[in-house]
Amino acid sequence: MNSVEIRQLNHQFDKQNKILHDLSISVPKGSIYGFLGPNGAGKTTTLRLVLGLLKRQVGSIKVFEKEMSSNRISNLKNIGSLIEMPSLYGHLTAKENLEIYRKLYNLSKERVQEVLEIVDLAKTGKKKVKGFSLGMKQRLSIAIALLHSPELLILDEPTNGLDPNGIIEMRNLLKKLNEENGTTIMISSHLLPEIEKIATHVGIIHHGKMLFEGTMNDLQEMKNVPVGITYHVSDLEKVKSLFEQNSWTFEQEKEYFNTAFESNELVAKQVKTLVENGVSVYSCVPKINDLEQIFLDITQN
Repeated sequence: MNSVEIRQLNHQFDKQNKILHDLSISVPKGSIYGFLGPNGAGKTTTLRLVLGLLKRQVGSIKVFEKEMSSNRISNLKNIGSLIEMPSLYGHLTAKENLEIYRKLYNLSKERVQEVLEIVDLAKTGKKKVKGFSLGMKQRLSIAIALLHSPELLILDEPTNGLDPNGIIEMRNLLKKLNEENGTTIMISSHLLPEIEKIATHVGIIHHGKMLFEGTMNDLQEMKNVPVGITYHVSDLEKVKSLFEQNSWTFEQEKEYFNTAFESNELVAKQVKTLVENGVSVYSCVPKINDLEQIFLDITQN
């Protein structure tokens, strides 16, 4: 079952400015879905459409297997969200901010204390929100989003502007919500290293088009495929001549040279050719992509 299912979504603000192109997304129930892409890729527009903050133009958006356009009110009762900067009352305490929303939701007073403990703000007491750090404000905003016990949490760049400690706090909070409460989390970001630490599933968007979607394991497996070989040899000039004769790629880098990886069989053939022609091969090391490079390759091609 998917908590969010988007099919062939298109959106544009004017005739010359098309934001989304046939976008399809599947967010499995119980997952942490990392919605990745450079700034301006269309992430925030997509999340606004999912929440019904923008009118859908072309395509289908289902939340909890129900079409959002005809079930928006009932669906929103089970969704918590934080889009862009949090909106808080700076002259009030964390508890007083939550009390406003508690009354709107008609919840018990106990629920306020529960969510304050979940986001680790229970000991802020009478401290006004205007004196909070950005990380504390972000956690309070998530507390508001969690107040009505939603099944789905949608967060747009929640670590923006946070210092390293704030980022770690946010990461631990989201993992805790997912693991202990079973909350499905859809989180947008342009930071792959951060998403890599918490996400179970990933979608990569660029210029409004979905370029990759799968599990984090699927993405990580891509980095285990060699993209090149680095050789350290005794005679670079002779190697260059031999590689040109065989139409193999050759790129010199100081006392080393690089070549494209095609297969293990080709590497064995290259080493054999070099040795048979009197070239000593000191080392032959595969070049493995890291996830950051894979992300760049996907979004820049």
